[in-house]
Amino acid sequence: MTDITPIARARQLCTFLLDGQLFGVDVREVQEVLRYHEMTRVPLAPPVVEGLINLRGQIVTAIDLRRRLELPPRPAGRQPMNIVVRTDDGAVSLLVDAIGDVVEAEEAAFEQPPEALQGVARTLIPGAYKLADRLLLLLDTRKAIDVGTTAAA
Repeated sequence: MTDITPIARARQLCTFLLDGQLFGVDVREVQEVLRYHEMTRVPLAPPVVEGLINLRGQIVTAIDLRRRLELPPRPAGRQPMNIVVRTDDGAVSLLVDAIGDVVEAEEAAFEQPPEALQGVARTLIPGAYKLADRLLLLLDTRKAIDVGTTAAA
């Protein structure tokens, strides 16, 4: 008789901070992580589009996740970091406060989003992982970069 132990499924997540909260995106979606880049404003773009960055000749749209998640503005003088994610339409930069580590989260630790999440954040956060010391909110990057769903501010 063979003893078959179920294999615990884990997901690797690239983590980042926004307004003191820990978020994560699937590491397979991340192209690269960068320090702040100068941006070119885009007239008449939705308010969540911070601008365009030139990434080694590739023009990349930069989306301010604080605005997208309806969080308070970034403190004056603090430059955001870039998490460049791959999409079907090319690369998009997600502007975040700080970059964290790549963590492995067990699928068994995945739960529904916290009840405290309100507004658009409820639609962009499909759930959360309970880590040893804090909650990690999973960001749905496809929905987060769909700025057509953002109301004008």
